[in-house]
Amino acid sequence: MIHDDDILVYRLSAGCDLSDVEEGKVYTGKVQGFATFGMFVQLNERIKGLVHKSNMKAEHKEKDNVLVRVRQIRPNGNIDLEEQVIQVYQVQVVERTSNTVRIADLSSKVGRSIAIEGEVSQIKQTSGPTIFTVVDESGTQNVAAFVEAGVRAFPEVELGNIVRVIGEVMMRNNQLQIEADIITALSGDEETKVRTRIEIALDARAEPENILPLVKSDVLDSLRPEMQKVAKIIRRAVFTAQPIILRHHADADGICSAVAIEQAVVSLIKESGGDYDADYFLFKRAPSKAPFYEIEDITRDLDFSLKDHARYGQKMPLVILTDNGSTEEDEASYKIASVYDLPFIVIDHHHPDATIDKYLVAHVNPYHVGGDFGITAGMLGTEVARLINPKVEPIIRHLPAIAAVGDRSEAPERALYLALISDQYSEQACKDIALALDYEQFWLRFNDGREIVKDILNLLGMPERHAKLVKLLVEGANTMIEDQMSACMPHVVPRVLSNDAHLFLIDVEIHAHKFTFPPPGKTSGEVHDRLCRQNVGKPVVTIGFGPDFAVLRSRGVLMNIPRMVRELHNEIPGGGISGGGHLVVGSIKFVEGMRSIVLEALIKKISEAPVQT
Repeated sequence: MIHDDDILVYRLSAGCDLSDVEEGKVYTGKVQGFATFGMFVQLNERIKGLVHKSNMKAEHKEKDNVLVRVRQIRPNGNIDLEEQVIQVYQVQVVERTSNTVRIADLSSKVGRSIAIEGEVSQIKQTSGPTIFTVVDESGTQNVAAFVEAGVRAFPEVELGNIVRVIGEVMMRNNQLQIEADIITALSGDEETKVRTRIEIALDARAEPENILPLVKSDVLDSLRPEMQKVAKIIRRAVFTAQPIILRHHADADGICSAVAIEQAVVSLIKESGGDYDADYFLFKRAPSKAPFYEIEDITRDLDFSLKDHARYGQKMPLVILTDNGSTEEDEASYKIASVYDLPFIVIDHHHPDATIDKYLVAHVNPYHVGGDFGITAGMLGTEVARLINPKVEPIIRHLPAIAAVGDRSEAPERALYLALISDQYSEQACKDIALALDYEQFWLRFNDGREIVKDILNLLGMPERHAKLVKLLVEGANTMIEDQMSACMPHVVPRVLSNDAHLFLIDVEIHAHKFTFPPPGKTSGEVHDRLCRQNVGKPVVTIGFGPDFAVLRSRGVLMNIPRMVRELHNEIPGGGISGGGHLVVGSIKFVEGMRSIVLEALIKKISEAPVQT
């Protein structure tokens, strides 16, 4: 208890500013430095005054603690102080009465001292200040704290802490930034209260709008609950500044699916605040060469994520796989990722294996609701993107049609998506865009080609440049395809199987140009298309093979390639057999020395498959 006869000395908390200082009161301070006319004293990190040499009572050195009385606060903000020598006194802390505000409301608080409460989602040490990224229920905000150049401020504050920040709202490089006076990690009931408040609000904020698919489809209607679940997880990752890695198969279908989601996520990141380039360091899209998540992919993604975690204090990412991720071939990579507890979402139309779901937090696949691969990844990705951020619908609504023709879908939805955009894009235009994507991605290799791909898909509002680019790419692709077909077609070996299927084999290793477009998979597909046109009404299977692989394409033969691969793996010891894909389109790998045995066993299984009449 403080009695009337006690002498009161005040200590300003870090959040206090000039308005909290009163003339005539005595405050604790620390010597900051000296001048010929006196001594500078800091009352806190933000406020200092001058003790004129005539008002100094003793000799001091820097960082000495002193007591000072405020003699005068001048109109320009300068404070005249007088040193006090008091033997017995009581200290009363002056707390800044900063009202806690939501991050979303900071734009109206520029130049004012405020308090925010939220979770630390990133801690980045720069050559100057330490930058803390704080997330509350309404948005994301960068907080700059400075001790000295390159030195970590508030080292006790860690990633994931719930904190209270007190500081001044400033504009830096046309971006809002809080310059922190104090950052306090909350604990106990106070932490629980804030965390609970944020969790409840974020859960509601992340809930996607209840919108219908672009086209009428029983399969898409049945998938809506899982698509909404996926969209909610992605929206929450954006709102909590969790990095996102999006992996996709490097073909037209996979690209369309991924780019639709990319547009939704990037726009939502920009709407949610953060750095001007947050969409680049919080989101990464990367193509996968194979239609599954390879060891090479997870290795690259982990290396990227762990470096950013160590260097920039980022959270570990949410990983989204589209047009891959559903099959046993993905399992080895999931096992590696599970060591780091990476959360995975899959949006795929390959035939799923039940063993995979234990690694996933959500899984959209048409086979789960009675559909099949005719519902392409591009269709699914676009519908999920609309749930993530409905504002992007006008610029992505043509992507499902491009994906449908690029992946040769025969589902009823193909015609519906084409009809949806027929006033802007013909079916041939969609085919040209799909071919341009395949051609450009071949040269991009592992790069995402973010801006080039936007031009090919006409997402930048530059239709003339889009048309010119697609025309040039299609001409280049067709020239190389025709050159490849001229080399391949004379070497196709035909066979008629016992089920009356017409089988065609082509050794793409020795009868096709290597290391150029089209690659073996697309080369086999182009050969298959020509053979189908030559054998109208007949069941046709094409196998393009090399030393240790085979690519299968089928029309009218009801195969199940994933099942065939599993059977061959068990039936041929030492074959080293793996692979998969869709039911009638896929690939198989094996050891080179077993090629002839594996191919003959594969052909036998094809001859046992039923054919459509």
